[in-house]
Amino acid sequence: MRHFKNFMILVMTLSAVTLTSCSSDDDGGDGGGDGSGAGSGVLVAKVDGNNYESMAISSSATVANNGQNLIIIASNSSGKAFSMQILGVYSGPGTYAIGGGVNIANGATYTVTDVDLNNPQNSTTEVWQAPFDDMVAGEIVITEETDTKVKGNFNFSGKNVNGDQSIKVISDGSFNLTKQVVN
Repeated sequence: MRHFKNFMILVMTLSAVTLTSCSSDDDGGDGGGDGSGAGSGVLVAKVDGNNYESMAISSSATVANNGQNLIIIASNSSGKAFSMQILGVYSGPGTYAIGGGVNIANGATYTVTDVDLNNPQNSTTEVWQAPFDDMVAGEIVITEETDTKVKGNFNFSGKNVNGDQSIKVISDGSFNLTKQVVN
């Protein structure tokens, strides 16, 4: 089951990245009055206390499956990325638990890819995933959804289940992303 779940996260991540398109950004600013802290088009967070910010060109929120799924993808040029998904229960603004009982389909990952340009076969990818057990590992709070944007906050603890079993604490997360809709 764990391999299937990891496979599905990979498929969703790759699908969302494939669907990401470039767009002009006419909002600018600091995320507006929602207190999110994320500028237009990006996702920000603290990873074990260290600041993270995605690039607008590689960050998006995709609403799919007739509005029942939300998939958030955000990466930066350092090989670090976030993926979050609310599957089958998305209904707009509100709080969505990551893991815990019926919320097991809601998940989040933090990924670090180190590319060895001299020998690409030596490149490594580590993934910290949530949930990693039956407990609630965090939450995604959607504060605003318009025809063109999805804004919100998040936090979670992820475990490197296929690696060293380390835990990364993701805090103070917020996003103000361009919205795409696919059915």
